[in-house]
Amino acid sequence: MLKFFFGLILFIIFQFKPSVGLAFEKSDPSVSLLQNRISNNFSKKYCNAIQSGFSKDEAMKSAIVKTENIISFSHNPQKKWIEKSDLANQISLQVVSDCGWSFGLIGKEGVDYFKSYFLEIYEKTTPDKNFSR
Repeated sequence: MLKFFFGLILFIIFQFKPSVGLAFEKSDPSVSLLQNRISNNFSKKYCNAIQSGFSKDEAMKSAIVKTENIISFSHNPQKKWIEKSDLANQISLQVVSDCGWSFGLIGKEGVDYFKSYFLEIYEKTTPDKNFSR
């Protein structure tokens, strides 16, 4: 009988003051798809430039400018929701998996290095633009 009353009291307390739940941000699949297209496009341009004999700086600048032009003229409304850091991370993963081995980038260290290198060159190449907007 004591368990019943204790359970009833707890039930009443939680009815008047429910516990706080944690909500996680839900990712929009269309944003992820757009981010995938952008990173695939960038990776293809960067890897082709490297294979054509460009230096890594020239290849990076060229791929950034070409990809930026495509994004700028895109009418996709989802581009405003892309975070630069997330996009840089996805681009780094894509480049390292596509052609990173050809210039010594493999694994997490390679991805981290390429991400910081990408963000550094991006800031120098397009200081007044935001890659995803």
